Amino acid sequence: MIRYAAAIVLTLAALPARAEVDIQEVTSDSGITAWLVEEHSIPFTALELRFRGGTSLDAPGQRGATNLMAGLLEEGAGDLDARDFTRAVEELAATFNYDAYDDTFTVSAKFLTENRDEAVDLLRSSLVEPTFSDAAVERVRAQVLSIIRSNLTDPDEIAGEAFSKQVYGDHPYATAGEGTLESVAGLTRDDLVAAWQNALVKDRLFIGVVGDITADELKTLLDDLLGDLPQNGPALPDAADLNFDGGTHVVEFDTPQSVALFGQPGMSQDDPDFFAAYLLNTIVGGGGFESVLMQEVREKRGLTYGAYSYLLDKDGANIWMGSVSSANDRVAEAIEVIRAEWARIAEEGVTEEQLEAAKKYMTGAYPLRFDGNGPIANIIAGMQIQGMPIDYAATRNDKVNAVTLEQVNRVARELMQPDKLTFVVAGKPEGLEATSN
Repeated sequence: MIRYAAAIVLTLAALPARAEVDIQEVTSDSGITAWLVEEHSIPFTALELRFRGGTSLDAPGQRGATNLMAGLLEEGAGDLDARDFTRAVEELAATFNYDAYDDTFTVSAKFLTENRDEAVDLLRSSLVEPTFSDAAVERVRAQVLSIIRSNLTDPDEIAGEAFSKQVYGDHPYATAGEGTLESVAGLTRDDLVAAWQNALVKDRLFIGVVGDITADELKTLLDDLLGDLPQNGPALPDAADLNFDGGTHVVEFDTPQSVALFGQPGMSQDDPDFFAAYLLNTIVGGGGFESVLMQEVREKRGLTYGAYSYLLDKDGANIWMGSVSSANDRVAEAIEVIRAEWARIAEEGVTEEQLEAAKKYMTGAYPLRFDGNGPIANIIAGMQIQGMPIDYAATRNDKVNAVTLEQVNRVARELMQPDKLTFVVAGKPEGLEATSN
């Protein structure tokens, strides 16, 4: 839940100054809009659909419904059962993937130009005619329950769940989108149909398309594929009421190494100071081995294999969080070092040398990520859902390089809140003074 959202923010924030992509905005006859990058050198197309809402749309008492529904869209559609549907996809050499996350429901598809019409018809049937057969529901339910049981013994998952409960209170973000053993066991077919109807709606849809297809061909595809989806869905949840009490909370779990997550209020990606905040985070904990936390916690003291931080911009919450894992007898020291560095940087700021290194890190690596139609479709769909302009890829690095040391250090003073930096630890930490258990 947390990790996915973080990965999206990091990907979008790392866009290059001069990405070699020509993005067109295409609107179908029925009014469906997509961003398109034509690439005719290889005869296949990647399609990325993003529906805002995701697992946060689960009805009360039905946690896990959207996630379970996502696993069922390829388990039979129209007059095809699960086996026939899988066989049809394979015969077309196509790939379809359906996933549910905190704020989004995603559909990813790749198909050959020669099979485009048949692939689109098959994908359409999964979106508008899923069968939700009893056999498929029970089979996928068993798979989800197995994952939930496994998570109950995973320190990373335990820490993540506890952190979410601590920070998000009664918001849907507070519990895992997979649901609980009890909630998933109680889901009915009607619950799954309702989740499907709520999640796949056109007024919260963002589309990225890359490959061997023209704008006119895409207009037809959009109407054929998506024209029968409902226009509107239920209202999105209100913003979360965040609880960062500055304490250290421990969830006892018998493991030789404790996992600690930490966080404080963050910043929205549409804030004018976001690039300064992102550069600041790169220096603090997002810049690999050169970041302050890696140097202080790992390199100088050998307390962990890694300490990281990232800005997380969710639809209903903006937080700045991080993670560290350490042996039970050393995690208290690791937390102490992180708290000390957080307070020091908030007061003293960073140096020009650190800022220039962070700029180089942010602007240098991204072009390598444009390594295929699928990744590009994913990026441009993400740009839309984050509200970025269509020329963002071409202007992003200029904005990064325009950030000054004065601006970064002002943001450090204003954004970093050591008194609200809250830790949640899963394990059996020794010598750690906990706020609560």
